[in-house]
Amino acid sequence: MTQVRQQCPSSVRRAAAALTDTIKHMIELVELTKRYGSTLAVDRLSFEVRPGVVTGFLLPNGAGKSTTMRMMLGRHRHTSGQALVGGRRYDEIRHPLHEVGAVLDADAAHSGRTAFTHLACLARSNGISKKRVSAVLEQVGLSSVANKRVGGFSLGMKQRLGIAGALLGDPAVVVLDEPVNGLDAAGIRWIRSTLRSLAAEGRTVLLSSHLMSEMAVTVDRC
Repeated sequence: MTQVRQQCPSSVRRAAAALTDTIKHMIELVELTKRYGSTLAVDRLSFEVRPGVVTGFLLPNGAGKSTTMRMMLGRHRHTSGQALVGGRRYDEIRHPLHEVGAVLDADAAHSGRTAFTHLACLARSNGISKKRVSAVLEQVGLSSVANKRVGGFSLGMKQRLGIAGALLGDPAVVVLDEPVNGLDAAGIRWIRSTLRSLAAEGRTVLLSSHLMSEMAVTVDRC
């Protein structure tokens, strides 16, 4: 008897591959909880962030946004629950800049370093070339001040530098904590267009803010 071999249709294979990529690049929080002594900072928080859209994380100031993001990125230890990127904890990722780019503090760069030196140090820690440093400086519009010290930068320039650092490893996941705070109109327009471009490339983009009006015109889903 002849055995009939069934082949998986190409449309099914493509759908399966897309699902695999979605899971690989997804942020997932499951019952995430953080206590500081008797103070409950984050209470059993669960949500998913998927590729291809700008997702907003909207809460009032002091409600635990930054704490949540720091737990997500291994900066704070959670009390219970899980925070996963592509099905793994952040501290299990061997070369994190290649998979997750983040800006948690626009003032994180040493004020005495130049923009290029700051990024070059980050790049070296993850095996990224200096050529890539120049490329991301161009991408965020800071090539002309690459050799200027960060201490002389405006807040908007520091936000651009932070995003340049987040993009160094060409990651599929980008996480930004309150990136529009203190920016002028031009800076806000630039942040919006940059986030939309990243999402259009199929990246997973998570943006936190306490500004409902800003979220309404910047994100695709909350």
